[in-house]
Amino acid sequence: MKIACIGTGAMGGAIMRSVCKKYDVKNISVTDKNTEGAKAFASENGCNFASGNIEVLKDADFAFIAVKPQFLKDVFDEIHGHIDAKTVLISMAAGVKLETLKAFLPEGRFVRMMPNVCAQIGEAMTAVTKSAEVSDDEFKTAKEILSAAGIVEEVPEKLMDCVTAVSGSGPAFVFMFIEALADAAVLCGMPRAQAYTYAAQTVKGSAELVMETGKHPAALKDSVCSPAGTTIAGVKALEENGFRNAVIQAVEKACLRSEELGKK
Repeated sequence: MKIACIGTGAMGGAIMRSVCKKYDVKNISVTDKNTEGAKAFASENGCNFASGNIEVLKDADFAFIAVKPQFLKDVFDEIHGHIDAKTVLISMAAGVKLETLKAFLPEGRFVRMMPNVCAQIGEAMTAVTKSAEVSDDEFKTAKEILSAAGIVEEVPEKLMDCVTAVSGSGPAFVFMFIEALADAAVLCGMPRAQAYTYAAQTVKGSAELVMETGKHPAALKDSVCSPAGTTIAGVKALEENGFRNAVIQAVEKACLRSEELGKK
């Protein structure tokens, strides 16, 4: 199985690093408009560098299209007529629907995905959906490839904008929370480096507790809140300052922006 990738930037690079760890790098090729960046990526991960988009697609079974939405049409115009009938194209362009991808490249057979930056450490939450031309077996293989970077779930395409907002943009919101938690620790007297460790590990452990126990987050929150204790006092302050509403609005705004990008 040969795997290709157009684009080795932040997200494309994160996915392909994980893929290179799981699959034979002799059968993986990458390219990027930043030639030196792509060469460095190929050297670092042991895979092949291709000098251009047409070259990288030769004999590819699965090809990741890891470019920003505004550059998709230019890439598709270039590769039009140079795609093997067996090649499944995997797009990670935020907001760009399958029907738009097909309009750009009618001969293309597409899987649409939305990963997140946690792919860098193999802990991504990735959603996928496919066009009718992609077989169930091909879709299964695509999901197996993506599982190298973390958890993969199939979703109806109508949920992809929501996925973009929650798991695609969500890490940025979590990083802001970690930073705020660390700032609070510093305010209370903890050294900065130690504050980041405490804040990050607390978020990591809390997330794993939700995943492993399957308990509702509210139930886990209640288990920490002793009567008249420190935690409930903090929860009260968060509610008074609109913490929950701020998070909801952030996701809603990100979802709307994803919808807007899909219409351009």
